[in-house]
Amino acid sequence: MNQELILDFAGEVHHVQPGNRFIIGREGDLIIDDNPYLHRHFLAIEFTEGLWWVTNIGTRLAAHLTDSSGLMRSSMAPGARSPLVFPESMLTFAAGSTAYEIVVFSDAHGYSPQSHRQSTTGDKTIAPSAFTDSQRLAVLALAEPLLRRVGTGAAEVPTAVAAARRLGWTQTRFNRKLDNVCDKLTVAGVPGLRGEAGSSAANRRLQLVEYAVTTLLVTAADLPMLDAESRANRDASGRPVPGR
Repeated sequence: MNQELILDFAGEVHHVQPGNRFIIGREGDLIIDDNPYLHRHFLAIEFTEGLWWVTNIGTRLAAHLTDSSGLMRSSMAPGARSPLVFPESMLTFAAGSTAYEIVVFSDAHGYSPQSHRQSTTGDKTIAPSAFTDSQRLAVLALAEPLLRRVGTGAAEVPTAVAAARRLGWTQTRFNRKLDNVCDKLTVAGVPGLRGEAGSSAANRRLQLVEYAVTTLLVTAADLPMLDAESRANRDASGRPVPGR
């Protein structure tokens, strides 16, 4: 069995062998960015106990691991560690107004998630209640830069003002739809979207975008909805339509 680990960040590929400790951050083996909000040494990856593990060695930021199908997601607060148990995982985190995504490949195990199944009967016990088209559009407007970039890497998350402008909506309408989405996800158990002490509007947007993209709540295939909404809410001169 090949125990090599492969990481891909925006086309920068690293091959990690057992016995080596791989550091991710502003400094280390994978230098992510000169973002001052990002820890110099943020994540450490190493092979031990027969598995690859990722450890959050930072003091402030959280990181998230999601399988490639978006079915399972785990969060790592500072000091936490998690095994890399899927053949392909997405390692995501946010710092400042930027969201980051690294794809991780490993075949040092044989565990694979089951494919998505859509239930047509019975009660849904995990998924949040269905989103309306306008609620999904609010999420799309925030997630657009991350969905449009090619491969993994970093993307700036728009402000609420920019997202409302992109849709051609009033700020009040956008904020209301965003609140609805965050309320539904909070009820479903998604943290960081409502009422946490010390949380900010920017952090809420980052948390929402990271969750929505990694769990396939919105995908690049949904982006035509965003373009259509923007066109519908502007007149021939490109100005917003009054009352939208």
